[in-house]
Amino acid sequence: MAAIDWLILVLYLAGTLVLGLWLARRNRGEDDYFVAGRSLSGWLAGASMAATTFSIDTPLYVAGLVGTRGLAANWEWWGFGLAHVAMAVVFAPLWRRSGVLTDAAFTELRYGGPAAAWLRGIKAFLLALPVNCIGIGYAFLAMRKVVEALGIVADQPIPAFGGLSDTVLLLAVVAGLVLTYTAAGGLWAVVVTDFVQLLLALLGALAVAWAAIHAAGGMDALLSSLDALGRPELLSLVPWRWTDAGLDWIGGAGISVSTFLAYLSVQWWSFRRSDGGGEFIQRMLATKDEQQARLAGWVFLVVNYLVRSWLWVLVALAALVLLPDQSDWELSYPALAVQYLPPVVLGLVVVSLVAAFMSTVSTSVNWGASYLTHDLYQRFIRPEASQRELLLIGQLMSVLLVVLGVITALISDSIGTVFRLVIAIGTGPGVVLVLRWFWWRINAAAELAAMLCGFCVGLSTSVVPVLQISDYGSRLMVTTALTAVVWVVVMLSTPPEAAAVLERFVQQVQPPGPGWRRWRRPDASDGGESLPALLFRFLLSSGVLFGALLGSGAFLLHQQLSGWIGLIVTVVCLTLLLRSGRRRSLAV
Repeated sequence: MAAIDWLILVLYLAGTLVLGLWLARRNRGEDDYFVAGRSLSGWLAGASMAATTFSIDTPLYVAGLVGTRGLAANWEWWGFGLAHVAMAVVFAPLWRRSGVLTDAAFTELRYGGPAAAWLRGIKAFLLALPVNCIGIGYAFLAMRKVVEALGIVADQPIPAFGGLSDTVLLLAVVAGLVLTYTAAGGLWAVVVTDFVQLLLALLGALAVAWAAIHAAGGMDALLSSLDALGRPELLSLVPWRWTDAGLDWIGGAGISVSTFLAYLSVQWWSFRRSDGGGEFIQRMLATKDEQQARLAGWVFLVVNYLVRSWLWVLVALAALVLLPDQSDWELSYPALAVQYLPPVVLGLVVVSLVAAFMSTVSTSVNWGASYLTHDLYQRFIRPEASQRELLLIGQLMSVLLVVLGVITALISDSIGTVFRLVIAIGTGPGVVLVLRWFWWRINAAAELAAMLCGFCVGLSTSVVPVLQISDYGSRLMVTTALTAVVWVVVMLSTPPEAAAVLERFVQQVQPPGPGWRRWRRPDASDGGESLPALLFRFLLSSGVLFGALLGSGAFLLHQQLSGWIGLIVTVVCLTLLLRSGRRRSLAV
């Protein structure tokens, strides 16, 4: 990096710090600090959600996937698009109507008694510490890999700091900066800086993609070079192809039939984010109303899947041609930036990567602190705590989470491995999280059993492999099945929630579907949309998302037939979706 690049980076960091501290004046209490006073627009909330998932680790993760297993390997995360469609179409208005501060606090709205309190406390602890710290850790891991690839640090000890390595020192400095504006500004600082950071991250990804394709000789030359490598998985949108002999499953994609089926039919609803996920739920709870919550979900879908997916993929494909001797494909993204970008542009790209990192870590810190403060400290230790005291505890919890996240990063090496670990330990409880919105019989004991069983089975098959299942898809299915047996037995062995608890929930949230008919007052609303209508909108919305995702990608890769099919699916589903929306508006 040249001096001008360093200057750009320093100015960005200073500007972010000033903006975060300036926004701190908005905080008057818990609602301001953790849900921005429930006044966010859908555009700002959705942009913040997209910025959160656009971390410094995600372009590296995609580059690693494509480099080792080809384009179709992206179904590992594309499959979650179904859950995100459900979030935008089905769950966003339900969450906003709940009016809770965190998804852990929601458990004591949906359930009652000691079991609900235990569930809330255990859920808050697991999500805030082990799960959240792993997420923060792999963001720091990606930061470590990027700064070492850029030559900013060399993981060498510095005598002046007691032998502390330059890598650890830099991580500590960046962590301190993120912590300062996050702890001071709360969610207001997070979402506003997220918006700026998202724009920078997208511009940086665009710059790297343009430079990489230009260096490869243009799109035609790049595709020809990739074809010459003799790896059909590199340009295949799905892990199979049609040959004269029939259907040929592409082994190089590293996706077995069972794994691909698990991506589409199990993983997205079995994972703990099946009804939104903590950070996204926080944004939906912070919006002005149900309409803005739904808009936030759609903004996220467009940016996350349709805008940035192909920027990352194009860089990864170009790296296969431009960096044929690369040993760690996760590092190809920063390596291309260093090799092909001039000063100033390189500085902007480095800023974009740092911005992506800061947006994810700041969100995770504020989200985790909300659990530790609201669902543990206030709920179980100091119910009478003042708003000033709760703000202080939230800031102290932020410090704790950053420290634990840095420690996690220092003991990890592979971003992709950590990503799959997060999925493994979070698989199993998702179906209960969905059913609790639609069926009165789900109780706190069932959700607690599903959460703990999924976590334990995930650990025993991934971290401490007591149960050896080599195929990833089979492992997900086994985890889901074992968890289902446990929570169903527990649910049937324990009494349902009290009538007063269920009536209170129905009155406030207005959940749809026949599962609440016996608890709904004759004159009460069911959320304005029947369950079949919601399922129909979900299917149409999924067609819009995946038709546009695969169609746009196919056109980029000069696969014209697939591109036109994707475009037709998108237009047909979008037309039917808009018509159903107009009919619903007229009915209301």
